[in-house]
Amino acid sequence: MKWVGRSVSKIDGVAIATGKPLYTEDLTVPGTLVVKLLRSPHAFARIKSIDVAAAKQMVGVECVLTHQDVPQVRFTKAGQSFPEPSPYDRLILDPIVRYVGDEVAIVAAVDEKTALAALDLIKVEYEVFEPVLDLSSAIDHPSVVHPETDLHCNFPIGLEQQRNIASSHTVEVGDLAAELALCDVVVEETYKTQAQAQAMMETFRSFTYLDQAGRLVVISSTQIPFHVRRQLARALQIPATRIRVIKPRIGGGFGAKQTGVCEVYPAIVTLKTGKPAKVVYERKETFIASNSRHATEFKVRMGASHDGIIRAIEIVGLSDTGAYGEHAPTVFAVIGDKTMPLYNKTKAIRYQGHAVYTNKLPGGALRGYGATQGTFVQESTVNKLAAELGIDPTEIRLKNLIRETETSLYYKGKKLGSSSLHRCIETGKSMIGWDAKFPRIEQGSKVRGVGMAVTMQGSGIANIDTASAEIRLNDDGFYTVLVGSTDMGTGSDTILLQMAADVLNADMDQFIINAADTDVSPFDPGSYASSTTYVTGMAVKKAAEELRCKILEQAAKVLQAPADQLELSGEQCVDPASGKTVSVASIAAAAVVGPDHRQLSAYATFGSPVSPPPFVAGFAEVEVDKETGKVTLLDFVAVVDCGTVINPALARVQTEGGIVQGIGMALFEDVQYDKKGNLQSNSFMTYKIPGRSDVGIVRVAFEESYEPTGPFGAKSVGEVVINTPAPAIVAAIYNAVGVQISELPVTPEKVFKGMQQKS
Repeated sequence: MKWVGRSVSKIDGVAIATGKPLYTEDLTVPGTLVVKLLRSPHAFARIKSIDVAAAKQMVGVECVLTHQDVPQVRFTKAGQSFPEPSPYDRLILDPIVRYVGDEVAIVAAVDEKTALAALDLIKVEYEVFEPVLDLSSAIDHPSVVHPETDLHCNFPIGLEQQRNIASSHTVEVGDLAAELALCDVVVEETYKTQAQAQAMMETFRSFTYLDQAGRLVVISSTQIPFHVRRQLARALQIPATRIRVIKPRIGGGFGAKQTGVCEVYPAIVTLKTGKPAKVVYERKETFIASNSRHATEFKVRMGASHDGIIRAIEIVGLSDTGAYGEHAPTVFAVIGDKTMPLYNKTKAIRYQGHAVYTNKLPGGALRGYGATQGTFVQESTVNKLAAELGIDPTEIRLKNLIRETETSLYYKGKKLGSSSLHRCIETGKSMIGWDAKFPRIEQGSKVRGVGMAVTMQGSGIANIDTASAEIRLNDDGFYTVLVGSTDMGTGSDTILLQMAADVLNADMDQFIINAADTDVSPFDPGSYASSTTYVTGMAVKKAAEELRCKILEQAAKVLQAPADQLELSGEQCVDPASGKTVSVASIAAAAVVGPDHRQLSAYATFGSPVSPPPFVAGFAEVEVDKETGKVTLLDFVAVVDCGTVINPALARVQTEGGIVQGIGMALFEDVQYDKKGNLQSNSFMTYKIPGRSDVGIVRVAFEESYEPTGPFGAKSVGEVVINTPAPAIVAAIYNAVGVQISELPVTPEKVFKGMQQKS
């Protein structure tokens, strides 16, 4: 292969580094109205009255909207394929506000200063209710977060809104009680994982205007342009064909922008006024009024025979979906779906629980999407089980983990297509120096420990999401690739062009890519669920293969030779038998101006019945100060199986970035509320993300497998890389000082208190 497997530089890397790309706010035009949102100061209340007269009379104010001025049709902001599994539980503006920061009114003015001044003139009288702020007491709380009668679900997701249950989920195979009774050792633990902010560089923003045909054009920093179009059509009650969504360059998302957070507010202003409008969230707004990772609480039971074979696993608990149910059923399902199949020697499993409503910031998508929480609780329990049995944590995994061609209780007979996870563990052991360091090395007042964890994820959403791609041979012999996927800085545009260039045996500079404009691009669900390389990549590969055949068919007419005898070699089509050639450029020109008058192009759609999992084995080495409880991460090793590595350099930086985010969840990041539901960690001064000095050495290696259903044997890599740091670091701390941390994030206080209790 000429391009696949090479560390090609990002096609837009230099431009981004030199500040050339245009982002959403750069594309606004003179006269654009500035939209600002009045937000609720209460966690749970009903608007008794709202007076906007003074705000409307301000010079420069063009529009003031309340819940009385907008359509009253419930929708979901979750970026998911239709019909969405998340409940339709939102209004553009609702007379009931459900968290501090919920939208109360929309103001549009000629400039930001006027819009902010108008917000101060709006007078609101609230009937304040007791908020639901504790995950564990949400079910059957006296306060019902969603008392409305028009809440709608497309599927029976287990919604019980009068009990504050947004969704329920149960997977049970085998007789759990009987298997646990047969186990020689059973360990139990309760775990809590915190909410986590995505903390991307570019905050939420959207710019809207009406084109010459009166259609609504939405330019937005989003991961999901096609889903945003559908959301807006429902919320605004206009046909989707009257809406065009364009995704420019994005300054990061990490899942936050898989929710249509802000687009509807400038959109309705534009429809009401006929004028262009924009909304740009401040950093505080992004923290308090968007979405975060779901906080969870789980109880785990795991049983094994004396030789370390895991016979039974039970994970039961709750997920906090906050004020709205965006991603509630899917995140909760993934917590079990992307963790429990790992250990396939089990005879019985149970995964069960609820996503519950609270009066907090809504839960949403964040890299890992549930597998992060599930990996922490399951892998921490496996490490605890290994300690109880006196078995090396690497060995208990090598005995129990699923292998290629095997199935599991969760898979119901389906076989795993590819895996090098066992090789990943062996490689990681060697890189970290496991045998020499496990479990600890004493160094006076400080002690070092090592720990490990493994994880799996998916590649796209099986049987649901499909992507399409079109490739055109232009009249000059160059190619245009049209896709609807969203490059968020990950380099996915580069990877897609590598695939197309390999199939067409051309140089990458012969390609241009046009992505994510709902009027121009073929349908794509967007960048989430680790889908771009696997799903969109296969669509690009299939389209390139079809176009290759069409080019050779045209060449066959010119060279008077069978098409299957010809070769496409760079800019030439060659007949090896005669040595004759014809240029691709001449074929392209003839197709446009010749007698056929038909430009050569190819279109392909791909969706998969399976979601092949990538795997990671993660190893951490920490140093713990026994006098203070301070934990210093010295070294983190991740060995990744993502199938064929399309671009090793980009896969490496993806992995390194995910590891750092996982380290942040393990040691630093915490979304905190006060007793009234105010989000206290609402800036980078109060919400700590790791800096370079906090993460120690991060090392990455790849152990390739070959995924038969993926493009060139590839699987995903985007999400899986965030999952192992938390359980591996917690295990390393336990091996160092004997303190089991079951609630994230790890803090010096928790470690020190644990050491005191232990002694």
